[in-house]
Amino acid sequence: MLHSTKIDLDKGKREQVIGILNSRLADAVDLQSQAKQAHWNVKGMHFIALHELFDQVSTEILTHIDDIAERVTTLGGTAMGTVRVAAQNSSLSQYPLEITDGEAHVDALSSALADFGKKVRADIDNTDGLDDKDTADLFTGISRSIDKLLWFVEAHAQA
Repeated sequence: MLHSTKIDLDKGKREQVIGILNSRLADAVDLQSQAKQAHWNVKGMHFIALHELFDQVSTEILTHIDDIAERVTTLGGTAMGTVRVAAQNSSLSQYPLEITDGEAHVDALSSALADFGKKVRADIDNTDGLDDKDTADLFTGISRSIDKLLWFVEAHAQA
């Protein structure tokens, strides 16, 4: 069910965009929890640097979660952002719960960030193709942010 709005995107296109946004919302909620999993469980020589970095990643993703959910409701949809819904609908790989080593967390979290970033970039084109430049712009900003976070995380594995 769509709520009434005077936004000039036709109902069919809004429904499609809301579906895309809710898919990415589920992934973002999952990604944020994966960053927290890394933050809570990292061990090793670079503990404090990684602990703080993973918390920064989590915090920035929370901003994207809010932006995505608010765009859903702006378009007249219902944001599907509970943890249970995210667990059922996330397209990201399961985060390995048994790891503690910093290098293993860097690898796992960078893989999740890269996967999410790839999907967001596809969403830029998909929502632009549905004549929703605003959602495409939202995804463009998220893509830039995720790429920067990926750089920060990957730098720990590079010489």
